[in-house]
Amino acid sequence: MLCLDLMQEWIKKNPKASICTEAGVPEFKAIANFQDYHGLPEFREAIAKFMGKVRGEGINFDPARIVMSGGATGAAEILAFCLADPGEAFLVPTPYYPAFDRDLRWRTGIQLFPIHCESTNHFKITQSALESAYEKAQQANIRVKGVLVTNPSNPLGTTLDKKTLRTLVSFINAKRIHLICDEIFAGTVFSEPRFVGVSEILEEDPNCDQSLIHITYSLSKVLGLPGFRVGVVYSYNDTVVRCARRMSSFGLVSSQTQYLLASMLSDDEFTTELIAESRRRLSKRHEIFTSRLAQEGIQCLESNAGLFCWMNLKMLLKESTVEGELELWRRIIDDMKLNVSPGSSFHCSEPGWFRVCFANIDDETMEVALQRFKSFMRQAKKKRWQNGLRLSFPRRFEGMTTMTPMTPSLLSPHSPVVRATTPA
Repeated sequence: MLCLDLMQEWIKKNPKASICTEAGVPEFKAIANFQDYHGLPEFREAIAKFMGKVRGEGINFDPARIVMSGGATGAAEILAFCLADPGEAFLVPTPYYPAFDRDLRWRTGIQLFPIHCESTNHFKITQSALESAYEKAQQANIRVKGVLVTNPSNPLGTTLDKKTLRTLVSFINAKRIHLICDEIFAGTVFSEPRFVGVSEILEEDPNCDQSLIHITYSLSKVLGLPGFRVGVVYSYNDTVVRCARRMSSFGLVSSQTQYLLASMLSDDEFTTELIAESRRRLSKRHEIFTSRLAQEGIQCLESNAGLFCWMNLKMLLKESTVEGELELWRRIIDDMKLNVSPGSSFHCSEPGWFRVCFANIDDETMEVALQRFKSFMRQAKKKRWQNGLRLSFPRRFEGMTTMTPMTPSLLSPHSPVVRATTPA
């Protein structure tokens, strides 16, 4: 989202890429006419090539397995329909993206069953956590059809390492269930460790059953184009590809959008520059944002990807409960006029964590937001001292109290840090 200016400049230099320009209008009739729901061949080829480029050298995707959808939301729902029946479940590591409760459940009737991860190991997915969640689902007479993970994680901003991915692939093969990897933030990795996708694991392990592996992707994050509604289902299962393609007719990407993006993503020099510059800008913004928060005693989970930070505000809670967290969230909205997302809306089992976005605002707005954090924290310290209390600012994320997970009814507020242009 920090590189829309680069794409605007590319469009100016390549007017033939759009059928809505004088230079591109000769193609208007052909592109505006009815299209095969497989999608434009050049679009699927460009998407497959771009997906490989984002993930690194040696990772190749087959354009024939690219299925279009109306954004990542549509991609997730298509796979849910293809892989599970109403009442069946996917295991999902917590904390997880709140809208999965809508995207995967509302129309399909499936369930999401939590894999509880803890801050003591930076919310990493472990074999024991996977086994525990699977056993609890069985005890509740819930049939588990798969595991859903986001890599990089939303809201954590962390990437899965090879060991964890191998554990996941081994687990789902042993249980004969599916693995869906939401890799929508793959292009937002801005520092080490590098991104490792599930495709890389499959190329290294010839013994795993690839037909159990599926990927969802989108251009909304790396290119900052959520309004284009470009989502992708990529499956190693032929039956799923066929089924998903039939279902995709209910949420196709417009041929005009396909035509423009096919041209843009086929420009190797441009996409190489775009990916590199996006990472540079994200890294810079992340460093500024987290370091300024740290100056006020606010620690964030160490991360290397995404458009957000996982912020620890436990020291400001009156009580370590969901209610205490939501009370603090309302204070942040009322006093700071900032909109951050409480951890309970991500089904986090430890109160006091908040997701705050830093990459969907300009520099001036970010400065306003940081100044408001500064004022809020200093007022909070002063108030606590006046009451004879002391704020505790932990250096490490340890000793967090666990609790029963939040119900799915509370969805995350919209993510922008601040909508105001001047300090309150």
